[in-house]
Amino acid sequence: MKIDKSEFKALSELEEKIGYKFKNREYLHHAMTHSSFSGGKNYECNERLEFLGDAVLQLTVSRFLFTNMKSVPEGGLTKLRASIVCENSLYSFAKRIELGKYILLGKGEEQSGGRDRKSILSDAFEAMIAAVYLDGGEAESTKMILSFMPSVDALKSGKVRLGDYKTILQEIIQQNPEEHISYEVDEHDGQHNQKLFNARVLLNGQAIGQGTGFSKKEAEQAAAKEAVKLMGYETD
Repeated sequence: MKIDKSEFKALSELEEKIGYKFKNREYLHHAMTHSSFSGGKNYECNERLEFLGDAVLQLTVSRFLFTNMKSVPEGGLTKLRASIVCENSLYSFAKRIELGKYILLGKGEEQSGGRDRKSILSDAFEAMIAAVYLDGGEAESTKMILSFMPSVDALKSGKVRLGDYKTILQEIIQQNPEEHISYEVDEHDGQHNQKLFNARVLLNGQAIGQGTGFSKKEAEQAAAKEAVKLMGYETD
């Protein structure tokens, strides 16, 4: 696939920000191509790369925590990993390098604020991880991921914001084994025909929180956050 001059310049700038120079820049170009973009060139979107990037991220973070947090039990490691790989954290990583300005979007997605949408940025960040992994191997993808992660000292001190409210809510509810959490999600059209999702989180069939987002995952997180807050727990 031929990359035009403006795209080439943008990708070179992004390479500098992540500290990795691609041997095959098409991997990065692919990672930055959202499903809404066509440009008349039939570009393949980044969804498959996102799938791979999620797996690489999970393994890298798991291995890092296992190696460096030797006194933390399995439950604590799971909670820490969830806080690092959740959508909120990936969004903050993406914002750190202004990833939104490098993503290829369709006109409608562009006009509806897609460059700052949490689901789009977090997915593109995972796709970028996969691109580095495919181009440079595990060592390079690990290096890039660790450059965004909190330090070991910060993790040990507990000064890491937990953004995965579904996991937090599940851990609260697990204190009472007879309780059961489930989610219901409805889809509807928002502005500019952008899909919106409404989620309800149910405790034993009774709604305890609701939220809205541009993806099912985002809506469920918003609903879980409201439930955690209503239970009297700090959410920020």
